Amino acid sequence: MPLTALPPWTRRLAADVALYVAVGVVMAFLGPFGSSERPLPERFVYWFICMVGGGLIGTAIDEPLRRRVSHFWLRVGLASVLMTPFVTVLVGLTNHMFSNGRLGPENIAQPWFQVLVVSFATMTFRQLAWAHTVTPEAPPEAPGDPLAAFRRRLSAKRREAVLIAVEAEDHYLRVHTDAGEELITARFGDALAELALARGFRTHRSWWVAADAIDEVRWLRGRGEARLKSGLVVPVSRSNAAALKAAGWF
Repeated sequence: MPLTALPPWTRRLAADVALYVAVGVVMAFLGPFGSSERPLPERFVYWFICMVGGGLIGTAIDEPLRRRVSHFWLRVGLASVLMTPFVTVLVGLTNHMFSNGRLGPENIAQPWFQVLVVSFATMTFRQLAWAHTVTPEAPPEAPGDPLAAFRRRLSAKRREAVLIAVEAEDHYLRVHTDAGEELITARFGDALAELALARGFRTHRSWWVAADAIDEVRWLRGRGEARLKSGLVVPVSRSNAAALKAAGWF
């Protein structure tokens, strides 16, 4: 079966494992934290266990955070701290397996700081890798729904929902619909290109709103805001006010 035929989550997991294996290879050659004293083949096995096993623990913890925490460094920090106790146990058990020393709580807990440092670096690298992964360009759409290309980015629950607004947050987009919000990995510029034929306005450097979602627009003291029918209040920058003014909103 070709890789592209696999479900998206399977391809994402395979990419994560490949990343952790690559990091494990680098760590085996570098031999940090005293592991350089081991023979190279043994270092490979040791770091593959620690990096792939620890990385998968990090992935399991980070995936729920991805939908709830949009700030890059906050998410990295939370994932690193939350995964550290579990990965510390894994590393402690792996150390015991390779050293055959006495196993106890103090032995297992001993490498917690090194685990935290490596976890933080690995989660940072993982987020950067996914944030800079370019979504394949969508094939040309048949005449019809001008939102079709963008809708394909959404989960099945919100793919047919009424699109209200799109908000850029770091390397992600928060999509507001009448079926709730959804955080997706995409570049704002790509989203704007896919929404070019839709009835809507870019109101700010990080906001796009659907025309039908606007309730009123106000301009006060050099700044504006658009109040949407959903209750959301969206900023309107001076550089993006012209299109709204031309449409008669103020």
